[in-house]
Amino acid sequence: MRLGSGTFAACCVVIEVLGVALFLRGFFPAPVRSSSRTEHQAEPPAPEPSTGASSNWTKLPPPLFSKVVIMLIDALRDDFVFGSKGVKFMPYTTYLVEKGASHSFVAEAKPPTVTMPRIKALMTGSLPGFIDVVRNLNSPALLEDNVITQAKAAGKRMIFYGDETWVKLFPQHFVEYDGTTSFFVSDYTEVDDNVTRHLDKVLKRGDWDVLILHYLGLDHIGHISGPSSPLIGHKLSEMDNILMKIHTSLLSEERENLSPNLLVLCGDHGMSETGSHGASSMEEVNTPLILISSAFERKPGDIRHPKHVQQTDLAATLAIGLGLPIPENSVGSLLFPSIEGRPVREQLRFLHLNAVQLSKLLQENVPSYKKEPGFEQFKMAERLHGNWIRLYLEESTSEVLFNLGTKVRRQYLDALRTLSLSLSRQVAQYDIYSMLVGTVMVLEVLTLLLLSIPQALSSKAELEVPLWSPVFSLLFYLMFLVLSALHVIVCTSAESSCYFCGLSWLMAGGVMVLISALLCAVVSALAKMFASGKLLSKNPAHPNSRWSELDVVILLGTMGHVLSLGASSFIEEEHQTWYFLVNTLCLALCHEIYRNCFLGDDCEPRRCSHGERGFVNTAPALQDRSIGHDELEPHRASKSPTSLNTLRGWEKWMAMASPWVILTCCRLLRSLNQTGVQWAHRPDLGHWLTSSDHKAELSVLAALSLIMIFALVQRRCSLTSKVAMALGLLGVYCYRAAIGNVLFPWQRDSKDISKGLIEARFVHVFVLGILFTGTKDLLKSQVIAADFTIKTVGLWEIYSGLVLLAALLFRPHNLPVLVFSLLIQTIMTKFIWKPLRHDAAEITVMHYWFGQAFFYFQGNSNNIATVDISAGFVGLDTYVEVPAVFLTAFATFAGPVLWASHLVSFLSSETSSGSALSHACFCYALICSFPVSAYIILVTSLRYHLFIWSVFSPKLLYEGMHILITAAICVFFTAMDQTNTKS
Repeated sequence: MRLGSGTFAACCVVIEVLGVALFLRGFFPAPVRSSSRTEHQAEPPAPEPSTGASSNWTKLPPPLFSKVVIMLIDALRDDFVFGSKGVKFMPYTTYLVEKGASHSFVAEAKPPTVTMPRIKALMTGSLPGFIDVVRNLNSPALLEDNVITQAKAAGKRMIFYGDETWVKLFPQHFVEYDGTTSFFVSDYTEVDDNVTRHLDKVLKRGDWDVLILHYLGLDHIGHISGPSSPLIGHKLSEMDNILMKIHTSLLSEERENLSPNLLVLCGDHGMSETGSHGASSMEEVNTPLILISSAFERKPGDIRHPKHVQQTDLAATLAIGLGLPIPENSVGSLLFPSIEGRPVREQLRFLHLNAVQLSKLLQENVPSYKKEPGFEQFKMAERLHGNWIRLYLEESTSEVLFNLGTKVRRQYLDALRTLSLSLSRQVAQYDIYSMLVGTVMVLEVLTLLLLSIPQALSSKAELEVPLWSPVFSLLFYLMFLVLSALHVIVCTSAESSCYFCGLSWLMAGGVMVLISALLCAVVSALAKMFASGKLLSKNPAHPNSRWSELDVVILLGTMGHVLSLGASSFIEEEHQTWYFLVNTLCLALCHEIYRNCFLGDDCEPRRCSHGERGFVNTAPALQDRSIGHDELEPHRASKSPTSLNTLRGWEKWMAMASPWVILTCCRLLRSLNQTGVQWAHRPDLGHWLTSSDHKAELSVLAALSLIMIFALVQRRCSLTSKVAMALGLLGVYCYRAAIGNVLFPWQRDSKDISKGLIEARFVHVFVLGILFTGTKDLLKSQVIAADFTIKTVGLWEIYSGLVLLAALLFRPHNLPVLVFSLLIQTIMTKFIWKPLRHDAAEITVMHYWFGQAFFYFQGNSNNIATVDISAGFVGLDTYVEVPAVFLTAFATFAGPVLWASHLVSFLSSETSSGSALSHACFCYALICSFPVSAYIILVTSLRYHLFIWSVFSPKLLYEGMHILITAAICVFFTAMDQTNTKS
């Protein structure tokens, strides 16, 4: 069966997407929760240890607090409370911390630092899986044992107001609730007012035991304006007043009931310097945790500095405080300051319950648990505890009893600390079988792409795909039977759950058929290659051909980037790798231009340099329509002469200066946004522009950038699209002015007019109009076989529509990134790609490299915290999942998407060859498959690495998203290639 190179590559990438999805499902297994501890099946609490006597304390201790109020402020950083901002904007909270009846802690949240996993950690005491960062968008019901479920089983009446994530996690647990969406980040007032409006009524009532308030406004301000925004101070003052109202009400109630209440002030995660969260920086993981109660007596002059604890410690503390069993999967330890005012026997009882729960969890997860130091410390503490009980029951009041009690307490605390640390370090149970099946699929696709290079990049851009012969071969049936047998063996003998085993036999059989067919195709391609004696690296028909400098740069750069993914530092600072590669590419192009200009066409090295290519750049030259294409079997040996000498004087000088102009643009962009980890905290031009003192400068820069975007894009658009583009860019500025990012020239105070909804929707209409016009031209050129110009205009209009959408979604200080992207594309099109007649493969690699570099020029990194989720709500007045996810993804990956779109437009307009797009699609699929395949193998081998969750896992999610976008791009390439063929 003969297929075009583009169609073949698109099919391969789609299969690769399936393999990557299966691998991700195994690497990030969705937690299988069990509700084994129900109110009818709950295990009785461990009795108090005793030696030589029987203890009568076999039940859970009574609650320490009558009522509990949890005030959770989303994205509350520790320095917002304990730092200078807390002193300035939260005076009442600062008073309670420094002089009031309270205990203060800095609670460390483990990555991913997003809301849903953090709520799980707070209520279950366990460490949620990293994949919860994705499931955060649509939280399923939490079946794991948790404080909320235990409280409901104990008859506690709970009320909740705030983030609706709680309602999704704990459905039918609250006697009264009012949820608000957490994803509409443009709103930072109504989401909090919706919580506070219930307070006066609820605090006067006495028909509840637990009140949970989740405030979202601070988090939304961070996403919109960052932690340095003046809005932060106003929001902190608002939260301080609310805390004072709650605390005052609880104190007045205590005077009547004479029983202490507990007020908990905490954050689910922090906030990075850019205002986002999700990664593992100190600003994102350190959150305040303040326990406020009249039970915490404080002597005059008692100074209590915030202690560092784990966020998972709150679950055990709340359970003890409410008289509930500690959640069975909790890895946290009881916050001892909360019980240090109780009698010694009660203290030891609480510590013993916590230690028993942790030791049971250790026994279930560690086969050699008896050798663990924490378990040994626990057994020692339990024996000492029994001795203390014996002395206590003998009514001994001697100093020996006091000293022994102190020793037992210290031993328990050491055991809790060690057990908690050991359990926290336990790596998640990977679904190795699903990971292996996904890896095999990905590697088979990569191997097939590599073996198909000679045919796929030939002048015909077609290859013979051995589809039917492998399917009906003996090898196929043998492989299918072997895989089926292995599947049965693995699924029947596996002790833990496996996603691939949980699939229906029809779906699992389909995957096995696909793997067997791919293997047969690989074997067939290998046999054909060895039979013909053709190699990848050299063309036997042209033994004198050799690699050019550009070929070496492309090959070494691709290999170097893949190898760099093996180090955590290179992943954190991957932007440095791409900056280096594009700079090296510019220098290589500079060398090629100068050599062609000064040595001329008679130079033998230049004529030979574009001979046989490696795997990434074997393709026909892009020729003028008047020049025919060389026929290659399977490759070409040389390129047609360049047209540098045909340029006019100033154009030739511009061609010589173009690499240096591009280098200058890249250097300026590097100063705009600091990214990565090591230097992300350093000031950059973006921070300077976004500060409130430089709004006028930002406004001028944004206006100039929008004008430049119009000048660079409109030149190839139709008149209708030009008008729509101009009005759309004007709407972009009006939108940013309406939400207060930039200034209106006629309105200095920049008051909110419509919160930007009307202006953003105005731009969306023009984006859709331009995309519709471009699509109409494409269909017209195909259906009625119109002039070739209509198709090129249609492709450019689709590209310009995407540019307009990017201009709307980008923050104002990032508009120069879009301008420089368009400028570099214009320079390279006119002065590099056209004159030097680079082939489709080389041009594809250049587009790919610059697309990756511009991903980081935007300020993105491999940390989830750099994703600007506010872009998903531009033009929306409520949370709508599909458009919000699409807009966020497009804004994040705008660089690669725009460069890929420009590649399609360039190849379609600058060459009449029907194979250029096929070659580009194949090369794009191949160069994207290398890092994905290598990284899958890498994270499998490093799955027990110390930084697997903080560094390698976020990058894996980015690679999964990248291959999905690559599949969409390849499908678009193939569609355009089919249009070329029919035309």
